[in-house]
Amino acid sequence: MTLFDAHLDLAMNAIEWNRDLRQPASAIRSKEAHLKDKPDRGRGTVSLPELRRGSVKIVVGTQIARIEHDHYSPVAGWRSAEQAWAMTQAQRAWYETMVEQGEMFSIRNRATLEQHLASSASDDPRQPVGLILSLEGADSLISLNHLARAWGYGLRAVGPAHYGPGVYANGTNASGGLTARGRELVPEMERLGYILDVTHLCDESFWEALDLFNGPVWASHQNCRAIVPHMRQFGDDQFRELFRRDAVIGVAFDAWMLVPDWQRGVSTPANRGVTLEHVCNQIDYICQLAGSARHVGLGTDLDGAFGTEQCPGDIDTIADLVRIPDILKRRGYSDADVEGIMGQNFIGFLRRIWR
Repeated sequence: MTLFDAHLDLAMNAIEWNRDLRQPASAIRSKEAHLKDKPDRGRGTVSLPELRRGSVKIVVGTQIARIEHDHYSPVAGWRSAEQAWAMTQAQRAWYETMVEQGEMFSIRNRATLEQHLASSASDDPRQPVGLILSLEGADSLISLNHLARAWGYGLRAVGPAHYGPGVYANGTNASGGLTARGRELVPEMERLGYILDVTHLCDESFWEALDLFNGPVWASHQNCRAIVPHMRQFGDDQFRELFRRDAVIGVAFDAWMLVPDWQRGVSTPANRGVTLEHVCNQIDYICQLAGSARHVGLGTDLDGAFGTEQCPGDIDTIADLVRIPDILKRRGYSDADVEGIMGQNFIGFLRRIWR
């Protein structure tokens, strides 16, 4: 079975966390055992060998660098778009180096998608991991010219906002519609052929972005407000609009997005009993709302500034995604539905939009 993960901050971990992702997770943890600078030190779950071990053959890898606004800074960021752009280019350089070394394979269009799928059918343990490049939060785009430049080097999806108010849109824990610059960005994304990633958009920005954008849409890592009542999750009306747009939603694995009333610094996967069953609860909710299993996949966000201290307790590394099919089958999902959820829904989405 080909697994597809629609959201991994690989380059952030390589550049900012200083992790050599060519190593097994156990080796990375061992090298971090003495470090205390980040809560997830020694608890990482993602590396290229772990992706291969779990048959995760395609990932959406992010560039991420937000601007730290003086009036809103619970999440670290840069003081200027120029600094943020520079960080995304360092991250880009890491991805390109992994491609050059044969660790990853760049997927930019239908031809490269099919090429990778054909080659990854082998059992070669050194098979490159397929990479689709995405930008999480658009603050780093100095101008629309930079959006066009990014398309040239392989960027294919953009989420206009991350946390807080952004240059182009308002994100998690903020409110309000797109900014004036955002109302220019979104139509230009459509013109160039980008996927609009609506993840992290606050409600007002979500609806305004969809009013302005008629191209392909997905939510790379997004869970259900009906299960965890917080504006970071989407409500049923938002999901229904995404179904109407033939979008796919990737379910995220951050524990606070899986169970309600998570208390940071108090709750743990152990004392809250968080497991992959809770991930499947999110998947099942979206399927029931849609009336089919066609619109949901995986967007784990594993190692997205958290590790085993804040993900399902039965996840040691990302290779453990292979446990999900059995859970879904026990719940009555067919083999075809399970294959769709684990990867084929996102692959089919890309085939449709890249015709």
